[in-house]
Amino acid sequence: MEYLIDYSMFLARVATVVVAIIFILGSLASAGNRQRKGVAKGHIKVTKLNEHIEEMLDSLKKAVLDKQGQKEDKKQKKKLQKAADKASKAAKSQEAGEQDYRKRVYVLNFNGDIAAHAVSSLREEITAILSLASEKDEVLLRLESPGGMVHAYGLASSQLTRIRDKKIPLTICVDKVAASGGYMMACLADRLIAAPFAIIGSIGVLVQLPNFHRLLKKNEIDYETISAGEFKTTLSTFGEITQKGRDKVQEDVEDMHVLFKQWVKDHRPSVDIDKISTGETWVGIKAKERYMVDELKTSDECIVAACNDADVYEIEFVQKKSVQDKVGSIFRSLFESAFAMIFERSNSRNYFS
Repeated sequence: MEYLIDYSMFLARVATVVVAIIFILGSLASAGNRQRKGVAKGHIKVTKLNEHIEEMLDSLKKAVLDKQGQKEDKKQKKKLQKAADKASKAAKSQEAGEQDYRKRVYVLNFNGDIAAHAVSSLREEITAILSLASEKDEVLLRLESPGGMVHAYGLASSQLTRIRDKKIPLTICVDKVAASGGYMMACLADRLIAAPFAIIGSIGVLVQLPNFHRLLKKNEIDYETISAGEFKTTLSTFGEITQKGRDKVQEDVEDMHVLFKQWVKDHRPSVDIDKISTGETWVGIKAKERYMVDELKTSDECIVAACNDADVYEIEFVQKKSVQDKVGSIFRSLFESAFAMIFERSNSRNYFS
């Protein structure tokens, strides 16, 4: 009897916790729906990187230079500022000559995950840039991605073709990794730059999923699928996988690989596509030897150099999120981080020093 009482109390506690969780989630959803009404989708945030770098340099000079050195620096700075103001004024004038135009460099950031969620911001940023940029300007994309879903990275790549179609020079910098779908995007660059030890390549296609059919069969659990079309269901998590289904998926994977190889070859004709399309990855140094990248630098070097003779602006589309969206994004990011870690460890070699 005492056991039943304890067990009943335990069930009551569990039920209380479950109800509390449902109530909290429901409240968050309701709050999110209320906040979503009348709220803009997002806005473009612009940061002039010339000023950002100059501020950091000024802080360092104040700490390092003596009074005489600071005085000389201010004098030189005023001289340079006067020349910059003159150039800026000429650039804004409609009657400015061709040689007086001051180039603008627009910096974008793409941190890719399995589903390439960053494309939702990328498309807005590119739309904003294309409304103002000309062929005299440049777009510099800092790209980091281990790859993911083909259709998602296909869309991301298509966004970059919008820049190329407008004849605006596109530079892509890879500091850490541009593999698989990430390299699909990277090869669109007019100038592709990678850090010496960035991971480049993985030109291949992969399909994998667990199958629990034998476990269900062993426990006499039926799993029914009703479909129309011979190949509507090929690989599934719970259904029986036939050899015919495997062969069809293999055929689809091979077809997609052919398209991927052709995409890379079309945009980087200098590569030996048969030698680099094995699914392997290389560090930047080795990738350059295979003409997969053009230069070995970090994105920081590129941006600092650009600031010397151009106005450099970092463009970011900031999405306004409701409470519901924020909570959901936390759980989603945790899941995707775990999945990405498993995916990366099972499909790449990691070196530690």
